[in-house]
Amino acid sequence: MRIVIDGAGEVGSHLAKMLRTESNEVVVIDQDRDRLNRLLSYTDVEVVEGNPSSLKVLRQAEVGKADLFIAVYPFATHEVNIVCALLAKKLGAAKVIVRVSDEDFLTPENTLMFKEMGIELMFYPEKTAADEIVSSLKHAATSELMEFARGRLQISTFKLDEDSPLVDNKLSEFILKVSPDESQKFRIIAISRGEETIIPKLETKFLLGDQIFTISRRDGAEVLVKYFGKEDLEIKRVMILGGTSISVMVARNLSRQIESVKIIEKDKERCIELSAILPDNVLIVNGDGRNSDFLYDEAIKDYDAFIALTGKDEENVLACVVAKKFGVPRTIAEVENVEYVKLAEEMGVDKVINKKLISAARIFKFTLSGKARFVRYMSGTDAEVIEYTVAPGSAVTKCPISELKFPRNAIIGGIIRGNESMIAVGDTRIEAYDRVAIFAMPEAVKEVDRLFK
Repeated sequence: MRIVIDGAGEVGSHLAKMLRTESNEVVVIDQDRDRLNRLLSYTDVEVVEGNPSSLKVLRQAEVGKADLFIAVYPFATHEVNIVCALLAKKLGAAKVIVRVSDEDFLTPENTLMFKEMGIELMFYPEKTAADEIVSSLKHAATSELMEFARGRLQISTFKLDEDSPLVDNKLSEFILKVSPDESQKFRIIAISRGEETIIPKLETKFLLGDQIFTISRRDGAEVLVKYFGKEDLEIKRVMILGGTSISVMVARNLSRQIESVKIIEKDKERCIELSAILPDNVLIVNGDGRNSDFLYDEAIKDYDAFIALTGKDEENVLACVVAKKFGVPRTIAEVENVEYVKLAEEMGVDKVINKKLISAARIFKFTLSGKARFVRYMSGTDAEVIEYTVAPGSAVTKCPISELKFPRNAIIGGIIRGNESMIAVGDTRIEAYDRVAIFAMPEAVKEVDRLFK
Protein backbone atom coordinates (compact mmCIF):
# COMPACT_ATOMS: atom_id res chain seq x y z
CA MET A 1 0.00 0.00 0.00
CA ARG A 2 1.27 3.50 -0.85
CA ILE A 3 0.67 5.97 2.00
CA VAL A 4 1.45 9.70 1.89
CA ILE A 5 1.60 11.54 5.22
CA ASP A 6 1.31 15.32 5.33
CA GLY A 7 3.43 16.39 8.31
CA ALA A 8 6.46 14.99 10.17
CA GLY A 9 5.38 16.13 13.62
CA GLU A 10 4.84 13.76 16.55
CA VAL A 11 1.69 12.14 15.17
CA GLY A 12 2.89 12.00 11.56
CA SER A 13 6.27 10.56 12.53
CA HIS A 14 4.70 7.92 14.77
CA LEU A 15 2.32 6.92 11.99
CA ALA A 16 5.17 6.77 9.47
CA LYS A 17 7.21 4.48 11.70
CA MET A 18 4.26 2.22 12.50
CA LEU A 19 2.92 1.97 8.94
CA ARG A 20 6.38 1.41 7.46
CA THR A 21 6.87 -1.68 9.64
CA GLU A 22 3.78 -3.13 7.98
CA SER A 23 5.69 -3.26 4.65
CA ASN A 24 3.85 -0.26 3.25
CA GLU A 25 5.43 2.30 0.94
CA VAL A 26 5.42 5.51 3.02
CA VAL A 27 6.10 9.08 1.84
CA VAL A 28 6.22 12.01 4.29
CA ILE A 29 5.83 15.67 3.26
CA ASP A 30 7.11 18.52 5.45
CA GLN A 31 8.73 21.88 4.80
CA ASP A 32 10.89 21.63 7.95
CA ARG A 33 14.14 19.83 7.05
CA ASP A 34 15.04 19.21 10.71
CA ARG A 35 11.78 17.30 11.30
CA LEU A 36 12.39 15.20 8.20
CA ASN A 37 15.98 14.44 9.27
CA ARG A 38 14.81 13.33 12.72
CA LEU A 39 12.28 11.02 11.08
CA LEU A 40 14.90 9.53 8.73
CA SER A 41 17.19 8.81 11.69
CA TYR A 42 14.92 6.01 12.93
CA THR A 43 12.74 4.84 10.05
CA ASP A 44 13.14 4.11 6.35
CA VAL A 45 10.65 6.27 4.47
CA GLU A 46 10.70 8.53 1.43
CA VAL A 47 10.55 12.26 2.24
CA VAL A 48 9.55 15.28 0.21
CA GLU A 49 10.56 18.74 1.45
CA GLY A 50 8.05 21.48 0.77
CA ASN A 51 4.70 23.07 1.56
CA PRO A 52 2.08 20.27 1.61
CA SER A 53 -0.62 22.62 0.30
CA SER A 54 1.45 23.24 -2.84
CA LEU A 55 0.17 21.36 -5.89
CA LYS A 56 3.75 21.09 -7.12
CA VAL A 57 4.84 19.39 -3.86
CA LEU A 58 1.80 17.10 -3.81
CA ARG A 59 2.52 16.01 -7.36
CA GLN A 60 6.18 15.46 -6.47
CA ALA A 61 5.00 13.11 -3.67
CA GLU A 62 2.80 11.36 -6.27
CA VAL A 63 -0.31 11.62 -4.12
CA GLY A 64 -2.35 10.64 -7.17
CA LYS A 65 -1.00 7.10 -6.74
CA ALA A 66 -1.64 7.02 -2.99
CA ASP A 67 -3.96 4.42 -1.50
CA LEU A 68 -4.15 6.59 1.64
CA PHE A 69 -3.36 10.28 2.32
CA ILE A 70 -3.12 11.41 5.97
CA ALA A 71 -3.17 15.15 6.77
CA VAL A 72 -1.60 15.73 10.20
CA TYR A 73 0.61 18.76 9.64
CA PRO A 74 2.08 20.01 12.97
CA PHE A 75 1.29 23.47 14.39
CA ALA A 76 -1.11 24.19 11.53
CA THR A 77 -4.82 24.97 11.72
CA HIS A 78 -7.16 22.20 10.68
CA GLU A 79 -8.18 24.31 7.69
CA VAL A 80 -4.68 23.67 6.27
CA ASN A 81 -5.07 19.92 6.74
CA ILE A 82 -8.54 19.96 5.14
CA VAL A 83 -7.30 21.88 2.07
CA CYS A 84 -4.33 19.49 1.66
CA ALA A 85 -6.63 16.46 1.92
CA LEU A 86 -9.14 17.82 -0.60
CA LEU A 87 -6.32 18.60 -3.05
CA ALA A 88 -4.90 15.10 -2.58
CA LYS A 89 -8.33 13.61 -3.25
CA LYS A 90 -8.73 15.71 -6.39
CA LEU A 91 -5.30 14.55 -7.59
CA GLY A 92 -6.38 10.90 -7.25
CA ALA A 93 -5.65 9.69 -3.69
CA ALA A 94 -7.97 6.74 -2.99
CA LYS A 95 -8.71 7.60 0.66
CA VAL A 96 -7.94 10.72 2.71
CA ILE A 97 -7.91 11.26 6.47
CA VAL A 98 -7.69 14.59 8.32
CA ARG A 99 -6.83 15.61 11.87
CA VAL A 100 -9.00 18.47 13.16
CA SER A 101 -9.00 20.45 16.39
CA ASP A 102 -12.65 21.35 16.87
CA GLU A 103 -15.44 19.12 18.18
CA ASP A 104 -17.93 20.82 15.86
CA PHE A 105 -16.36 19.10 12.85
CA LEU A 106 -17.30 15.71 14.33
CA THR A 107 -21.06 16.21 14.57
CA PRO A 108 -22.97 13.66 12.43
CA GLU A 109 -24.17 16.28 9.93
CA ASN A 110 -20.68 17.78 9.49
CA THR A 111 -19.03 14.36 9.23
CA LEU A 112 -21.53 13.45 6.49
CA MET A 113 -20.86 16.72 4.67
CA PHE A 114 -17.10 16.09 4.59
CA LYS A 115 -17.61 12.48 3.50
CA GLU A 116 -19.61 13.77 0.57
CA MET A 117 -16.61 16.00 -0.23
CA GLY A 118 -14.37 12.92 -0.23
CA ILE A 119 -12.82 12.87 3.27
CA GLU A 120 -13.21 9.34 4.69
CA LEU A 121 -12.26 10.15 8.30
CA MET A 122 -11.86 13.24 10.45
CA PHE A 123 -10.32 12.68 13.87
CA TYR A 124 -9.67 14.92 16.86
CA PRO A 125 -7.08 13.18 19.10
CA GLU A 126 -7.91 15.26 22.16
CA LYS A 127 -11.63 14.43 21.90
CA THR A 128 -10.87 10.72 21.53
CA ALA A 129 -8.55 10.87 24.56
CA ALA A 130 -11.22 12.64 26.64
CA ASP A 131 -13.84 10.03 25.71
CA GLU A 132 -11.40 7.28 26.66
CA ILE A 133 -10.78 8.82 30.08
CA VAL A 134 -14.48 9.19 30.87
CA SER A 135 -15.19 5.63 29.73
CA SER A 136 -12.36 4.22 31.89
CA LEU A 137 -13.83 5.81 35.03
CA LYS A 138 -16.97 3.72 34.58
CA HIS A 139 -14.93 0.52 34.93
CA ALA A 140 -12.48 1.34 37.70
CA ALA A 141 -11.61 -2.27 38.59
CA THR A 142 -9.74 -2.67 35.29
CA SER A 143 -6.65 -0.88 34.01
CA GLU A 144 -8.29 -0.62 30.59
CA LEU A 145 -11.53 -1.73 28.98
CA MET A 146 -12.72 -1.96 25.39
CA GLU A 147 -16.32 -2.73 24.47
CA PHE A 148 -17.74 -4.39 21.38
CA ALA A 149 -21.40 -4.16 20.33
CA ARG A 150 -22.31 -1.85 23.24
CA GLY A 151 -20.66 -4.02 25.85
CA ARG A 152 -21.86 -7.46 24.82
CA LEU A 153 -18.18 -8.41 24.59
CA GLN A 154 -15.48 -6.66 26.62
CA ILE A 155 -11.70 -6.81 26.55
CA SER A 156 -10.31 -5.85 29.97
CA THR A 157 -6.84 -5.48 31.45
CA PHE A 158 -6.00 -6.40 35.06
CA LYS A 159 -2.67 -5.91 36.81
CA LEU A 160 -1.74 -8.73 39.20
CA ASP A 161 -0.84 -7.37 42.62
CA GLU A 162 0.11 -9.17 45.84
CA ASP A 163 -3.52 -9.85 46.74
CA SER A 164 -4.40 -11.52 43.46
CA PRO A 165 -5.23 -15.24 43.78
CA LEU A 166 -3.73 -15.85 40.31
CA VAL A 167 -0.13 -15.04 41.25
CA ASP A 168 2.19 -18.09 40.83
CA ASN A 169 -0.64 -20.19 39.34
CA LYS A 170 -0.31 -21.85 35.94
CA LEU A 171 -3.09 -21.29 33.44
CA SER A 172 -3.96 -25.01 33.69
CA GLU A 173 -4.32 -24.67 37.49
CA PHE A 174 -6.50 -21.59 37.14
CA ILE A 175 -8.80 -23.33 34.64
CA LEU A 176 -9.50 -26.07 37.22
CA LYS A 177 -10.80 -23.43 39.66
CA VAL A 178 -13.30 -22.05 37.13
CA SER A 179 -16.73 -23.66 36.97
CA PRO A 180 -18.06 -24.86 33.56
CA ASP A 181 -20.67 -22.11 33.61
CA GLU A 182 -18.07 -19.41 34.37
CA SER A 183 -15.69 -20.69 31.68
CA GLN A 184 -18.28 -19.75 29.04
CA LYS A 185 -18.29 -16.15 30.26
CA PHE A 186 -14.62 -15.15 29.92
CA ARG A 187 -11.18 -16.15 28.66
CA ILE A 188 -7.61 -15.01 29.34
CA ILE A 189 -6.13 -14.04 25.96
CA ALA A 190 -2.71 -12.50 26.68
CA ILE A 191 -0.15 -11.49 29.29
CA SER A 192 2.09 -8.40 29.16
CA ARG A 193 5.30 -8.96 31.14
CA GLY A 194 8.06 -6.38 30.92
CA GLU A 195 8.65 -5.75 27.22
CA GLU A 196 7.08 -9.07 26.19
CA THR A 197 3.50 -9.94 25.24
CA ILE A 198 2.65 -13.63 25.72
CA ILE A 199 -0.24 -15.59 24.22
CA PRO A 200 -0.59 -18.01 27.19
CA LYS A 201 -0.37 -21.80 27.00
CA LEU A 202 -1.59 -24.23 29.67
CA GLU A 203 1.86 -24.31 31.32
CA THR A 204 2.22 -20.48 31.41
CA LYS A 205 2.58 -19.20 34.99
CA PHE A 206 1.12 -15.88 36.16
CA LEU A 207 3.62 -13.62 37.97
CA LEU A 208 3.32 -10.60 40.26
CA GLY A 209 3.04 -7.42 38.18
CA ASP A 210 1.73 -9.14 35.04
CA GLN A 211 -0.84 -7.26 32.98
CA ILE A 212 -3.55 -9.80 32.07
CA PHE A 213 -5.75 -9.24 29.01
CA THR A 214 -9.16 -10.93 29.12
CA ILE A 215 -12.25 -11.11 26.96
CA SER A 216 -15.66 -11.58 28.54
CA ARG A 217 -19.35 -11.46 27.91
CA ARG A 218 -21.25 -8.76 29.77
CA ASP A 219 -22.25 -11.25 32.49
CA GLY A 220 -18.61 -12.24 32.97
CA ALA A 221 -17.47 -8.90 34.41
CA GLU A 222 -18.28 -9.75 38.03
CA VAL A 223 -16.60 -13.16 37.69
CA LEU A 224 -13.39 -11.52 36.47
CA VAL A 225 -13.34 -9.01 39.32
CA LYS A 226 -13.64 -11.94 41.78
CA TYR A 227 -10.84 -14.02 40.27
CA PHE A 228 -8.44 -11.11 39.95
CA GLY A 229 -8.97 -9.99 43.52
CA LYS A 230 -10.15 -6.54 42.49
CA GLU A 231 -12.88 -4.31 43.85
CA ASP A 232 -15.13 -2.30 41.54
CA LEU A 233 -15.02 1.33 42.62
CA GLU A 234 -17.77 3.85 42.09
CA ILE A 235 -16.24 7.16 41.02
CA LYS A 236 -18.05 10.12 42.55
CA ARG A 237 -15.31 12.76 43.06
CA VAL A 238 -12.61 13.58 40.48
CA MET A 239 -9.64 15.95 40.64
CA ILE A 240 -8.05 17.03 37.33
CA LEU A 241 -4.57 18.54 37.14
CA GLY A 242 -4.15 20.99 34.25
CA GLY A 243 -6.60 23.15 32.34
CA THR A 244 -5.93 21.80 28.84
CA SER A 245 -8.48 21.19 26.09
CA ILE A 246 -8.70 17.53 27.13
CA SER A 247 -9.39 18.64 30.72
CA VAL A 248 -12.25 20.83 29.53
CA MET A 249 -13.90 18.00 27.60
CA VAL A 250 -13.46 15.53 30.47
CA ALA A 251 -14.76 17.97 33.09
CA ARG A 252 -17.77 18.97 30.99
CA ASN A 253 -18.70 15.32 30.45
CA LEU A 254 -18.14 14.24 34.07
CA SER A 255 -20.06 17.23 35.46
CA ARG A 256 -23.24 15.64 34.09
CA GLN A 257 -22.54 12.29 35.76
CA ILE A 258 -20.84 12.66 39.17
CA GLU A 259 -20.95 14.71 42.36
CA SER A 260 -17.74 16.71 42.21
CA VAL A 261 -15.17 17.76 39.60
CA LYS A 262 -12.25 20.01 40.48
CA ILE A 263 -9.59 21.38 38.09
CA ILE A 264 -6.22 22.56 39.43
CA GLU A 265 -4.54 25.08 37.08
CA LYS A 266 -1.48 27.20 37.91
CA ASP A 267 -2.10 29.92 35.29
CA LYS A 268 -4.52 32.50 36.71
CA GLU A 269 -5.69 33.77 33.29
CA ARG A 270 -6.46 30.24 32.16
CA CYS A 271 -8.49 29.71 35.36
CA ILE A 272 -10.65 32.70 34.42
CA GLU A 273 -11.17 31.25 30.93
CA LEU A 274 -12.11 27.85 32.36
CA SER A 275 -14.62 29.41 34.76
CA ALA A 276 -16.33 31.11 31.82
CA ILE A 277 -16.69 28.00 29.61
CA LEU A 278 -17.33 25.20 32.12
CA PRO A 279 -20.54 24.42 34.09
CA ASP A 280 -20.96 26.01 37.53
CA ASN A 281 -20.56 22.64 39.28
CA VAL A 282 -16.95 22.33 38.05
CA LEU A 283 -14.69 23.96 40.64
CA ILE A 284 -11.62 25.78 39.25
CA VAL A 285 -8.70 26.27 41.65
CA ASN A 286 -5.61 28.36 40.91
CA GLY A 287 -2.50 26.64 42.27
CA ASP A 288 0.54 24.49 41.61
CA GLY A 289 -0.47 20.84 41.52
CA ARG A 290 3.19 19.78 41.73
CA ASN A 291 3.17 20.91 45.37
CA SER A 292 2.05 18.01 47.58
CA ASP A 293 1.17 20.36 50.47
CA PHE A 294 -1.16 22.26 48.14
CA LEU A 295 -2.80 19.00 47.02
CA TYR A 296 -3.25 17.98 50.65
CA ASP A 297 -4.89 21.34 51.41
CA GLU A 298 -7.23 20.74 48.45
CA ALA A 299 -8.35 17.49 50.16
CA ILE A 300 -6.91 15.16 47.52
CA LYS A 301 -7.43 12.26 49.97
CA ASP A 302 -11.18 12.64 49.59
CA TYR A 303 -11.20 12.05 45.82
CA ASP A 304 -11.89 8.75 44.05
CA ALA A 305 -9.86 9.58 40.94
CA PHE A 306 -6.98 11.87 39.98
CA ILE A 307 -6.38 12.73 36.30
CA ALA A 308 -3.15 14.48 35.27
CA LEU A 309 -3.48 16.38 31.96
CA THR A 310 -0.91 19.18 32.10
CA GLY A 311 0.62 18.46 28.69
CA LYS A 312 3.94 17.54 30.37
CA ASP A 313 4.62 13.81 30.70
CA GLU A 314 6.93 13.95 33.72
CA GLU A 315 4.59 16.22 35.69
CA ASN A 316 1.63 13.99 34.91
CA VAL A 317 3.33 10.77 35.98
CA LEU A 318 4.87 12.19 39.17
CA ALA A 319 1.58 13.85 40.15
CA CYS A 320 -0.19 10.49 39.83
CA VAL A 321 2.48 8.84 41.98
CA VAL A 322 1.88 11.51 44.66
CA ALA A 323 -1.90 11.00 44.38
CA LYS A 324 -1.41 7.25 44.94
CA LYS A 325 0.63 7.98 48.08
CA PHE A 326 -2.28 10.09 49.34
CA GLY A 327 -4.54 7.06 48.83
CA VAL A 328 -6.44 8.05 45.68
CA PRO A 329 -7.76 4.72 44.32
CA ARG A 330 -7.70 5.56 40.58
CA THR A 331 -5.05 7.59 38.72
CA ILE A 332 -4.88 8.48 35.01
CA ALA A 333 -2.01 10.25 33.26
CA GLU A 334 -1.66 11.61 29.75
CA VAL A 335 1.76 10.51 28.46
CA GLU A 336 2.71 11.57 24.93
CA ASN A 337 6.19 10.03 24.77
CA VAL A 338 5.46 6.43 23.78
CA GLU A 339 8.71 5.36 25.46
CA TYR A 340 7.35 6.56 28.84
CA VAL A 341 4.09 4.61 28.72
CA LYS A 342 5.52 1.39 30.17
CA LEU A 343 7.51 3.33 32.79
CA ALA A 344 4.38 5.16 33.94
CA GLU A 345 2.54 1.86 34.40
CA GLU A 346 5.47 0.40 36.34
CA MET A 347 5.39 3.45 38.63
CA GLY A 348 1.78 2.62 39.55
CA VAL A 349 -0.28 4.84 37.26
CA ASP A 350 -3.55 2.95 36.77
CA LYS A 351 -4.20 4.10 33.21
CA VAL A 352 -2.03 5.86 30.66
CA ILE A 353 -3.54 7.91 27.82
CA ASN A 354 -1.49 8.44 24.66
CA LYS A 355 -3.14 10.41 21.84
CA LYS A 356 -0.73 9.13 19.19
CA LEU A 357 -1.55 5.49 19.90
CA ILE A 358 -5.30 6.17 19.95
CA SER A 359 -5.09 8.04 16.63
CA ALA A 360 -2.82 5.46 15.03
CA ALA A 361 -5.30 2.69 15.76
CA ARG A 362 -8.12 4.52 14.00
CA ILE A 363 -5.97 5.17 10.96
CA PHE A 364 -4.44 1.67 10.83
CA LYS A 365 -7.90 0.25 10.11
CA PHE A 366 -7.73 1.88 6.67
CA THR A 367 -4.66 -0.21 5.76
CA LEU A 368 -6.51 -3.50 6.34
CA SER A 369 -9.22 -5.21 4.32
CA GLY A 370 -12.66 -3.63 4.21
CA LYS A 371 -13.86 -6.27 6.69
CA ALA A 372 -11.93 -4.73 9.62
CA ARG A 373 -14.51 -2.64 11.50
CA PHE A 374 -12.37 -1.47 14.37
CA VAL A 375 -8.71 -1.38 15.46
CA ARG A 376 -7.36 -0.39 18.84
CA TYR A 377 -4.03 -0.44 20.66
CA MET A 378 -4.05 -1.18 24.39
CA SER A 379 -1.55 0.16 26.92
CA GLY A 380 1.23 -2.17 27.96
CA THR A 381 1.48 -4.12 24.70
CA ASP A 382 2.30 -3.66 21.03
CA ALA A 383 -0.64 -5.91 20.16
CA GLU A 384 -3.65 -4.72 18.21
CA VAL A 385 -7.27 -5.55 18.95
CA ILE A 386 -9.25 -5.84 15.72
CA GLU A 387 -12.94 -6.42 15.14
CA TYR A 388 -13.83 -8.10 11.85
CA THR A 389 -17.14 -8.70 10.11
CA VAL A 390 -16.80 -12.12 8.50
CA ALA A 391 -17.20 -12.21 4.72
CA PRO A 392 -19.13 -15.16 3.23
CA GLY A 393 -16.70 -17.77 1.95
CA SER A 394 -13.69 -16.40 3.86
CA ALA A 395 -11.12 -18.89 5.16
CA VAL A 396 -12.22 -18.58 8.81
CA THR A 397 -15.62 -20.09 7.98
CA LYS A 398 -14.21 -23.34 6.52
CA CYS A 399 -13.55 -25.29 9.73
CA PRO A 400 -13.63 -25.10 13.57
CA ILE A 401 -11.16 -22.67 15.18
CA SER A 402 -8.92 -25.55 16.37
CA GLU A 403 -8.35 -26.59 12.75
CA LEU A 404 -7.63 -23.11 11.41
CA LYS A 405 -4.00 -22.35 10.60
CA PHE A 406 -4.25 -19.25 12.76
CA PRO A 407 -1.04 -17.23 13.32
CA ARG A 408 0.87 -18.21 16.45
CA ASN A 409 0.96 -14.62 17.75
CA ALA A 410 -2.77 -14.02 17.46
CA ILE A 411 -5.88 -15.33 19.17
CA ILE A 412 -9.61 -15.27 18.46
CA GLY A 413 -11.23 -13.96 21.63
CA GLY A 414 -14.97 -13.78 21.09
CA ILE A 415 -17.81 -13.69 18.59
CA ILE A 416 -21.01 -11.67 18.27
CA ARG A 417 -23.71 -13.41 16.24
CA GLY A 418 -26.94 -11.47 16.02
CA ASN A 419 -27.95 -10.74 19.61
CA GLU A 420 -25.76 -13.54 20.99
CA SER A 421 -22.20 -13.12 22.29
CA MET A 422 -19.84 -16.04 22.92
CA ILE A 423 -16.30 -16.75 24.03
CA ALA A 424 -14.36 -18.54 21.28
CA VAL A 425 -13.05 -22.07 22.05
CA GLY A 426 -11.50 -24.81 19.95
CA ASP A 427 -14.70 -26.34 18.56
CA THR A 428 -16.35 -22.97 17.81
CA ARG A 429 -17.21 -22.44 14.13
CA ILE A 430 -17.20 -18.91 12.76
CA GLU A 431 -20.07 -18.07 10.41
CA ALA A 432 -20.59 -15.47 7.71
CA TYR A 433 -21.50 -12.02 9.06
CA ASP A 434 -20.26 -12.84 12.58
CA ARG A 435 -18.39 -10.02 14.30
CA VAL A 436 -15.14 -11.44 15.63
CA ALA A 437 -12.73 -9.89 18.18
CA ILE A 438 -9.05 -10.66 17.50
CA PHE A 439 -6.00 -9.98 19.69
CA ALA A 440 -2.86 -9.98 17.48
CA MET A 441 0.78 -8.98 17.59
CA PRO A 442 1.86 -6.64 14.75
CA GLU A 443 3.72 -9.34 12.82
CA ALA A 444 0.56 -11.48 12.66
CA VAL A 445 -1.94 -8.81 11.53
CA LYS A 446 -1.54 -9.14 7.77
CA GLU A 447 -1.87 -12.94 7.97
CA VAL A 448 -5.00 -12.60 10.13
CA ASP A 449 -6.41 -10.06 7.67
CA ARG A 450 -6.01 -12.52 4.78
CA LEU A 451 -8.08 -15.14 6.63
CA PHE A 452 -11.03 -12.74 6.82
CA LYS A 453 -11.02 -11.63 3.18
